[in-house]
Formats: sequence, structure tokens, C-alpha cells
Amino acid sequence: MERVETQSLGYLLHRLTSALRNEVTATVLSPLGVSFPQYLCMRLLSQSPGMSNAQLARTINVSPQAMNRVVRELQKRSLVVQATMAPSGRSLPMELSIEGAELLNRTNSGVRAAERRVLAEFAEQDRHELLKLLAMLGQR
Repeated sequence: MERVETQSLGYLLHRLTSALRNEVTATVLSPLGVSFPQYLCMRLLSQSPGMSNAQLARTINVSPQAMNRVVRELQKRSLVVQATMAPSGRSLPMELSIEGAELLNRTNSGVRAAERRVLAEFAEQDRHELLKLLAMLGQR
């Protein structure tokens, strides 16, 4: 195995993200009929209600067209609601519906369990330290 000092941060984060995404999708989201992008969209709207399609797309780093497909699927299932008129400009704010919030709450324990499985080789203290470091990096 290549020494950790020679591996790029981007590559290491990609590996961790892929492992977590696969675990969460297989064990939590697929049984609920939710894709990972849909989960991310709902998670973002739970933290920042009123985001527009464009804001969601920028935050998740996908095209507005791709986010539009995600939002449409969530709307079909009545998991998100979008304003019919923009308060200013053309961006229509969205928020989770009651059903969307309930579904997202149902994922919480499963997502946490998936995170623990992906990080199972770490001691509790090391997992806590990793999360703390990642949170610090994300604030920049």
C-alpha cells in the first residue's frame, strides 16, 4: 500500500466518500426508495430551508439540470415543496414537506450506523477526532 504521506487529500477523501455513499445507499436509502443525491438535497433543505434549485446545485456541486431532476422526483413523492412565486428574482425557494422531514428523520439512525461501519477500524476517540478535523476543514 502506498504511504499515506504520498497520497493526495482529494483521493483519500474520495475513497472515504465513496465507501460511505455505497454503505448508506445500500443499507439505508435504497430500501426507502431514495437516491443519495435526493438524500443530500433533503439534508441540505433541513439545514437551510428556502434554498433554490441553483443554490442546491452549487452546494452539492452538480449541474442545475441534474438538481432539477432530483427536485422533481422529490416533488412527485411530496417530500419537498417549492414556492409558486419568487420573493425576489426568479429563484423559487424550497423546503422539506412534513413527509420529507419524517423520511429524513427515519434515515438518521441508519446513516449513523453506516458511518460507524465505514469507520469501524477506528477507536471511538479517533472517529471523534476525524469528524472534528473534517468539520474544521469544511469551515474554510
